[in-house]
Amino acid sequence: MIRYTIERIILIFVTVLIVVTINFFLLRLMPGSPFANPKITQAQIEMMEAKYGLDDPSYVQYFRYIKNLIVKQDLGVSLKMQDQPVSKLVKMKLPHTVKIGTIALIFGVIVGIFLGAIAAIYRNSFWDNLVTILAVIGVSIPNFVLAAFLQYFFCTKLGWFPYIYNPVDALRKISTWDSLYSSLLPALSLSLYVTSSTMRYMRSELVEVLSSDYILLARAKGFSKPKVIFRHALRNALIPVITIVGPMAVNILTGGVIVEQFFGVPGLGKLLVNGIFSNDYFVILGVNLILSFLYISIILVVDLLYGVIDPRIRLKGGGV
Repeated sequence: MIRYTIERIILIFVTVLIVVTINFFLLRLMPGSPFANPKITQAQIEMMEAKYGLDDPSYVQYFRYIKNLIVKQDLGVSLKMQDQPVSKLVKMKLPHTVKIGTIALIFGVIVGIFLGAIAAIYRNSFWDNLVTILAVIGVSIPNFVLAAFLQYFFCTKLGWFPYIYNPVDALRKISTWDSLYSSLLPALSLSLYVTSSTMRYMRSELVEVLSSDYILLARAKGFSKPKVIFRHALRNALIPVITIVGPMAVNILTGGVIVEQFFGVPGLGKLLVNGIFSNDYFVILGVNLILSFLYISIILVVDLLYGVIDPRIRLKGGGV
């Protein structure tokens, strides 16, 4: 188990290095320049490129960036936002995205597991059909469509929630509770796909597990149905669900750009989009690096959770 974890941690850093390398050279193929502006002359553009080392060959820029990244943990500076360090920008934006994404993920997984279990237990009943229809609708509706509906209904019509996300701000007297309350609608918008996907997986897996021989044997020995479901069936059905939770967690972090725009969330997705539109190379590289690291780390956590949920699974050496 320990050996496997160490090997995977090493693999994480190797994979992130490969991702950074690919992104670095792909960005050099992007048209335009971060300093493109009709108000400045070509000589001024060349001076700016020399200031940030962008006039050097690509391989020189690459090795300089990797050296600063490894030795100094330096992600560079923004070319468009007054030389602000990218690490500082990420540190400012990431908590808002993580907060909303965490709420969406927890809510979506809990509700999805509950409804999926209900559909499997009462298979081919009204509840099963209702959950199946809801799951199909949830997967089909984009999260920004739900965001628009929630904003219109709960903000415009009922006035229960604020239109704009409010970060904690002592000067504006916005408390932690106020900030959390304003996070509910964007989190609910992002949780739709998580809930629907979790319902579908949970239902299909639990139906299969409930038909297994060991479940039938447990029922034949006189164990009550709730005990069999919660102690045996549900635990085994959760393994495939956990498999999809990892990718969904990162998809929430990266896929909530439009939702962040709807509710004015100053998150990581908005920072990435602005960086792409303005050719802010170091911002794009820094955000991609953080997201790649999070994605691979979550996959590792999912692998390790297999052994916790199912004792029959033990990670030994480099395999399962």
